[in-house]
Amino acid sequence: MSLLLMIIGAVLVAVLLAFSIVKYLPLKLRWIPSILLLVLAIFLGFKIYGGIMEPIEFNKEKIKKYAPVVENLKIIRDAEIKFYEKYGRYTNNKDLLIAFVEQAKLALTESRTIIEKENRGGGVIIDVERKVTDTIGYEPVMKYFEGRDYKNMFKVPGVEGVEFELEVSKVEKVQGLVVPTFMARTPKKGILAGMNESLVKQELEAIETDQIKGEFVSVGSLDEVTTGGNWPPSYDKASEKKQQ
Repeated sequence: MSLLLMIIGAVLVAVLLAFSIVKYLPLKLRWIPSILLLVLAIFLGFKIYGGIMEPIEFNKEKIKKYAPVVENLKIIRDAEIKFYEKYGRYTNNKDLLIAFVEQAKLALTESRTIIEKENRGGGVIIDVERKVTDTIGYEPVMKYFEGRDYKNMFKVPGVEGVEFELEVSKVEKVQGLVVPTFMARTPKKGILAGMNESLVKQELEAIETDQIKGEFVSVGSLDEVTTGGNWPPSYDKASEKKQQ
């Protein structure tokens, strides 16, 4: 909006100068406003270029800021998933989750089908298939976090002294079936501090599918059964490419 007002103002100034030159200024002095108009045109050109480039540079910078934030949220998500595999619930205890990654082990299981004889009465005996799950060993949770900075996963990259919010809840998926949920999140505003306020405001209202939606960068949900994040697939592709 400010850029548009500046362009309109510059056009009005140019029109007034042109009118003044034709009507009042002697021919021998007309080179002076010509130089002024040239300077005005150059100034306006720079402003228009800046107005076009500012949102582009903003988008590039915000992606750089968001990327490490998303990576930490992925580590939190993976830790919560492994915690759920072992205990059937999620946790909002950050120290406990870090210790879990470092110390816990998960059972390795193997399923097989066995045939059992079942007496149905009246001398009727039939073969019944039954699945049996055996524990064949254990693996450390740490195996899934090698090379990942899980010890600092709750710190919001680029925002000094701020940690992700971590909450747990339960949702009744169907009548009688209550399922644990979790959510980790941090406000976008803190991540984008110091950037163009008008563009930050637009970013907080983002709803497009190729954007991180809403006011937070988050993973999981307290109201839905999901372990997904609110970032677009491009952030996952970028991390996959980096790992390769």
